This record gives sequence, structure tokens and C-alpha cells, in this order.
Amino acid sequence: MPDASGDAGKDAFGELLGDCVHCGFCLPTCPTYVLWGEEMDSPRGRIHLMQQHHDGAPLTPEMTGHFDACLGCLACVTSCPSGVRYDKLIEHTREEVEQARPPQDRALREAIFAVFPYPRRLRALRGPLRAYQKSGLSRIAGPALERLHPVLAAMERLAPPLGRAYRLPAKISARGERRATVGMLTGCVQREFFPQVNSATARVLAMEGCDVIVPKGQGCCGALSLHSGRGDEARAFAKKTIIAFESVDVIVVNSAGCGSAMKEYAALFADDPAWAGRAEALTAKTRDFTEYLVELGPRAERHPLDVTVAYHDACHLGHAQGIRAQPRELLRGIPGLELKEIADPDVCCGSAGTYNLLQPEAANELGDLKAANVQKTGARWLVAANPGCTLQIATALRRKGEEISVAHPAQILDASLRGLPL
Repeated sequence: MPDASGDAGKDAFGELLGDCVHCGFCLPTCPTYVLWGEEMDSPRGRIHLMQQHHDGAPLTPEMTGHFDACLGCLACVTSCPSGVRYDKLIEHTREEVEQARPPQDRALREAIFAVFPYPRRLRALRGPLRAYQKSGLSRIAGPALERLHPVLAAMERLAPPLGRAYRLPAKISARGERRATVGMLTGCVQREFFPQVNSATARVLAMEGCDVIVPKGQGCCGALSLHSGRGDEARAFAKKTIIAFESVDVIVVNSAGCGSAMKEYAALFADDPAWAGRAEALTAKTRDFTEYLVELGPRAERHPLDVTVAYHDACHLGHAQGIRAQPRELLRGIPGLELKEIADPDVCCGSAGTYNLLQPEAANELGDLKAANVQKTGARWLVAANPGCTLQIATALRRKGEEISVAHPAQILDASLRGLPL
């Protein structure tokens, strides 16, 4: 990522800006341009604003609003014929935006980032949130929170139903002959709000012949911070993650945003001689859960699942990591399972890390578009490899009066390998 601290960094950023020829191929893939048709809410429009700022124009509230409206979904990177690195451009720009925010805007973001990247703090919320969900107060509290603050209302609306918390042991032994030893990232939101996904991930890896190591020293990988312009914070989290996983040969990640961030560590520390080599080594051995299973090859027996599922491409899996075929290959390998494709798969659902908290109106519009396309498939289950996506789409479907079961690919495979119904 370009370093804005000196002339060399500014020149590198300027070169990246110059790669855009303003052809417009990005327009139909950009979620906010699809919603509003506004040039400055398209990738090339935002690049035009970046160029203005690079040339000396101050960051105005209007300019910042267009940058904040970007989901960072990277669909434009996939569609760009010129290879424009919009991902690097928006990350760099967001760092400058964060530094220029007025105190009242910064306070809200500080509150969010004081909680979500910290598993222990999230764990402290589980008890009160679970009690609230059991009380049935949401019918009353929901509208009241909407009037109080849209961010609080979005948090309440998106919170998943909480059950018993699962804690993984430090090691899960392979079933049968051991084929490999892997480290497993448990994540933050995934660990505390979707522990069943982590349990299923570990079981599937074990049933496929892997010893699974769960380092106890791991914490947040830095994904939320990295994708929100909080570079120093992201690097601090990344260093702890590198230390926690240096002793394993392969790291399996079951959250698209986390895997994407960890695969960016080499670029994140490229200008830091003390960490560059260690970061590059971690990037090289990071694998998405579905990516790794396809590389490993199937061994455990797949039992039939008579179910119809719609698979959603999480942006940081499809666009950022280029992983689209592997989840579909694993799902199609289950006897009896029917896989349905969702229309406009490359358009973001509106989750995008903290986007559905900080930009709830735009996120709701995108969620409704995605939910409508999911409905058209007629599937009984929605499968996605990112916790935010499943929350976002399930919430949008509830707004339409429709409930759908949601699952991670690991949970579908876990049911099949164990011969259990979903």
C-alpha cells in the first residue's frame, strides 16, 4: 500500500491513480452506482475525487461522504480491464479520511472498534444480548432504537440468535490416518457469535484427516481495521496474528474478510524490514477453508443431503481472493444436494464489515436487492462463507416476511460427513 508520508509515497499513489482511464466498465458492478446512478458514487468518480485531493484540494464533508459510501467490495477490481488497484487506492484514502474526521464522527467509530475486534469484549456482550433476545423486548426496543440512533438500531436488528457458546480445545486430532496438520483462525465475531461454524470447521478438517491446532494466543487478524482505514491498528493486530501462527505450516480461515486481510499481510508490511519476511510467510500459508479442502482432496464419505441451497459469493472471497469455484465444487460433491445460483452474484449484499452499521440505509437497500434474488431461487437454505453476509441477507429476508435457514459451507459439509440432517 502506498505510503503517504513522503514524496515517494505520493508519487506511487499518483501512479496508481493514473492507471484509471475512466472507461466505465466498473459502473454496472459498483453497488452504490447501481443504487443511485451518481458518478461520484462510482469507482471512477471516487478516483476523480482522490486525484483532486492528491493535487491539493482539501477533504470536504461532501468528498468524505462519497468515500464513506464505498463498500470496499472490490467488484470494480474484478471488472477493470486496465488492472486499476482500486483496493489500494481506497485503503490509502480511508486512512487520510479517518485522520480528518470531526470528533463527533470519530467517536462513533471509536466505540465500534473498541468492541468488535476484541473477542473477550464481544464475549462479555453475549450474556446480556442473549437475555434480551429471550425477553421478547425487541418488538418494543427496535422502533425506540431507530428513533434514538440508526447505528444502535442496526446493531439490534443484525444481532444473530445466540445459543450455547462452544470453546474449541487447543488441538483436535485427525480421524483415521493423519494427512496434514493445520492451524485454525477462530476470529472475533465468528468465535463469539457463530461458534457453531468454528466447531463444524474443526470437525470437517479432522474427518478429512487433519490435526487441527487452535493457538490460544490468537486474537483479531486486523481485517475490520485494515478495510476501514485504520492502518496502524491493523498492523498491530497483524503482528500478534503472525506470532500466534508462525509455528504452523498451513492456516485455515473460515471467514472471507479475515482470509482476505491475512493474504494482504505481505503488502501491509512491505516497507517494514523487521516484519516483511514474517508477514510474507504468513500470507503464503493462509488458505480459505474451501480452498484448502479442494487442495487436500476428499477422503471422508459424503452422505446424502436432500436439500436445495443458494450459494452467495462473499465479496472478500470472490473478488478479493478469487475463490468462487471451490465452494461450489464442495457443495456439488454432496449427494442429493441441489445448488442454486443467485442472480447478480457479484453485487455486494451490503454487509461489508462495518458498513451495515455505519451506512444502514444504503446497506438495507442492497440487502433488499440481494434478498429478492435469493427468494427467486426457491432455495430453503442460504450458504455463505462470511458471517456478516449471512446476517445481512437473513435480516433483509425477515423484512420481507420470509425466514430462510443460513449456514456456512463447513456446516453443510459437517452434516453430510456425519450423516446428520441439516
